[in-house]
Amino acid sequence: MPQNESRRKSMAAIQAAALAAVAPDAAVKRQLYLEENTLRIGGCSYPLAGHDRIFVVGGGKAGAPMAAAAEAVLGERIAAGLVNVKHGYTLRDADGQRSAFRIQIVEAGHPVPDEAGRRGAERIAQMLAGLSERDLVLVLISGGGSALLTLPSPGISLTDVQALTSALLRCGATINEINAVRKHISQIKGGQLARLAYPATVVALILSDVVGNPLDVIASGPTIPDPTTFAEAWAVLERYEIVDDVPAPIVSRLRAGLAGEVAETPKPGDPVFARVQNVIVGSNEIAAQAAVDEARKQGFNALLLSTYIEGEAREVARVFAGIARGMSEHGWPLEAPACLVAGGETTVTIRGTGKGGRNQELALAAALAIDGWENVAVVGLATDGTDGPTDAAGATAWGDTVSRARELGLNAADYLANNDAYHFFQALGDLIVTGPTNTNVNDLIFVFAFK
Repeated sequence: MPQNESRRKSMAAIQAAALAAVAPDAAVKRQLYLEENTLRIGGCSYPLAGHDRIFVVGGGKAGAPMAAAAEAVLGERIAAGLVNVKHGYTLRDADGQRSAFRIQIVEAGHPVPDEAGRRGAERIAQMLAGLSERDLVLVLISGGGSALLTLPSPGISLTDVQALTSALLRCGATINEINAVRKHISQIKGGQLARLAYPATVVALILSDVVGNPLDVIASGPTIPDPTTFAEAWAVLERYEIVDDVPAPIVSRLRAGLAGEVAETPKPGDPVFARVQNVIVGSNEIAAQAAVDEARKQGFNALLLSTYIEGEAREVARVFAGIARGMSEHGWPLEAPACLVAGGETTVTIRGTGKGGRNQELALAAALAIDGWENVAVVGLATDGTDGPTDAAGATAWGDTVSRARELGLNAADYLANNDAYHFFQALGDLIVTGPTNTNVNDLIFVFAFK
């Protein structure tokens, strides 16, 4: 077997192990199960005799398998349910047909919300209206939930939210900053789903896609007290100089909030959270550690560096390219064969007109930095299987990537300047295509040094 093919197989096995460790159905079932007539969730007990009805709602890219797991445990005990997922992220049988759920699965737009998502979120709000203390609401949250659970505040249209989302994505704002704004123009985000369900018991099972797992940021924290304010939301628009790009109804609402004319989102200590439990069922750390374990099985010296990686993708790439060269040349911080794993979420400031995602851009920038170095590789992987608006999960940069591209008449620096990593790696056959993985726990970065 050619050397590169052997290396690719080992690398693919490491990536597959990371994804398997955060499979949403298994993650839910580890935390949600029945013992006789008592529901156990995240170490807490909920006697079913104390609850007349159980509702299941939620949103996120992993929503379909999470819903399937919840339904496998609860079955006909579920009174009603609805979960919004990204288009194409439903579960299908061997014939390609959608699997049937007692919990309805609604396909909707991400990262820019669409009408299907708005209608689904509206139906969730209607489902939660008028509940009592004897009702139990199970909320399934995963990455992408911010866009998929879009129910604008009164006076704000879906078109307004779409324009805001596009402006925030293009300016390079972090997910924390984006969600601070989203919470203050929503009827669900920032603890407001808990407010809608009050006084019912609410339990959220959360598959984290945010660096450090801050509960208030994941899917914009629909069941979490919101520590952000109208002032912070407004500051994001000013910081990135996009006030003039944001629709007037959103500007008006934020300004009204600044003036105290609109009520803030619910804060810590609000009674709506007295009967709320939040449980992390899967995270980037779990996926990254599984990758390290598999790398060791594959014969690599392996290390989990960090799961807090943030910053502009091309700048982060240069750091990891330097680590690759250090491992190859000096055995720092690992002797070859080595696999260093990191997790987090980078950002891309879009200046070109090309196609790609942050992981592909990271790989392209890394390719330029390791050009000419044999026996090294840098991989950027989106755990949801779709990096940016593409059908690729990421890409692999090798020491000969730039030279191989040059032979095809491709200039790597030009493609990077145009934010066109997708077409660059597509021409080289170095895209990573997994299809939708139905999970989402941030991105993973792999740095390899081979013997």
